[in-house]
Amino acid sequence: MEPTPADVDPTVPPSAPGCEECLAAQDGWWVHLRRCAACGHVGCCDTSPSQHATHHFQQTGHAITQSYEPGESWFFDYRTGDFADGPRLAAPDSHPAQQGVPAPRDRVPQNWMSLIHR
Repeated sequence: MEPTPADVDPTVPPSAPGCEECLAAQDGWWVHLRRCAACGHVGCCDTSPSQHATHHFQQTGHAITQSYEPGESWFFDYRTGDFADGPRLAAPDSHPAQQGVPAPRDRVPQNWMSLIHR
């Protein structure tokens, strides 16, 4: 399925430097981040315990997401399961590099590896 103009809005900035829902929760944390290409929502990846990026797609139908990791620019289409290239989105194009992975550092439990989805 080819992305439509409704799937990608290159003018919308990212919504947060980290997963919106995890940041709102006192004990939320993530492994990697994904940015919705339609609305800018930043959510955590499917490896993360809460999988907020996928939940965002399920709730909104916004199917195209982009990696929000430093040095990565790939897009993913939830409808097809395919990776692709896409247009440059509004800055910034990743979370702050010093944020690290997983994050936020002060919330990541010591046993985090046993809590992720593989």
